[in-house]
Amino acid sequence: MDAPALNSAAVIDAYRRAFGTPRDDSAPATSVRFVVLDCETTGLDLRRDRVITIGAVAVNQGQIDLSDVFDALLKIEHNQASVTVHGITRDEAQSGANEPEALLEFLAYLGDGIIVGHHTGFDIDMLDAACERHFGIVLRNRYIDTMDLTLELDALKPKAADPAQQGYSLDALCDRFGVLPHDRHTAAGDAFITALVFLKLLSVARKAGRSRLGELFVRGPKAPVDTPTSPPAQRPPD
Repeated sequence: MDAPALNSAAVIDAYRRAFGTPRDDSAPATSVRFVVLDCETTGLDLRRDRVITIGAVAVNQGQIDLSDVFDALLKIEHNQASVTVHGITRDEAQSGANEPEALLEFLAYLGDGIIVGHHTGFDIDMLDAACERHFGIVLRNRYIDTMDLTLELDALKPKAADPAQQGYSLDALCDRFGVLPHDRHTAAGDAFITALVFLKLLSVARKAGRSRLGELFVRGPKAPVDTPTSPPAQRPPD
């Protein structure tokens, strides 16, 4: 975050213009830029709590693109019980970027990418609340929740599915697909882990005859565009 300060009006205008052409749901999933996202926060209250870290990695052409990543630490005024999960103290976060600066960097990175995440609705709610505070906008991106996608793909299987594969936490999906949960409970680490799981889900979807964007249970945008966000949503355990 040492780059010159971004022009907020220019960044927001460019972000809005990225959505000028509606996405074609019949497009192959391999032609779409997915942005696999995770945030760590000070808590679960949209009005009081804040984002501490944002981590994201893109999936392009059906592969994780390590040249297309985002990682930001944000300054915070308080941090209490959540420090036991992600380990970031208030003092450590003082070296981070101011919230509006980090959000502008993230919007410039995100563009019109399809957001992917595990229980990603909460992350989007937190980012919406932050963008609303500073810029009067919310995210316009559509999104895929990897838990929902797994549930939908499992529903296509025969009823006698392996009961050992019925867990839907991120850790359970890592076990199911043989993904090593390295750097768990960091934004960048969880984003990368979720991207690995997402690639496995794309493979399962292809085998089920679902290779197009509109067949991947894409939702959103989560909030009405450029209107205040809804009341707090509690995040399920990962």
